[in-house]
Amino acid sequence: MLTAAIYIPAAFAEIGGCFCFWAWMRLGRSPLVLVPGCLSLVLFAWLLTFSPADNAGRAYAIYGGVYIVASLVWSWLVEGLPPDRWDILGAAICLAGAALILLAPRAHP
Repeated sequence: MLTAAIYIPAAFAEIGGCFCFWAWMRLGRSPLVLVPGCLSLVLFAWLLTFSPADNAGRAYAIYGGVYIVASLVWSWLVEGLPPDRWDILGAAICLAGAALILLAPRAHP
């Protein structure tokens, strides 16, 4: 549960921050949207440091699966595009891979 409490908010902080840049560059919004966008990206980076992974690379790999699912949820809730069955299947495969990386028994030196 701690992992979800870290990765899910981190994913939405990253997506929100990146979306602010998207809104500025692609949707013609004010450059002022970059301020909360940058703060959101800082929040994302800070949250990811609390990952239970034993190194940064694994933390990012685990996060990748959660990010994919969160991106599809964002697309649905914010942009109005619901995921199709291929999106759902692909996200499930990625999330399973992230869980394998997180939960695999490892010998620690």
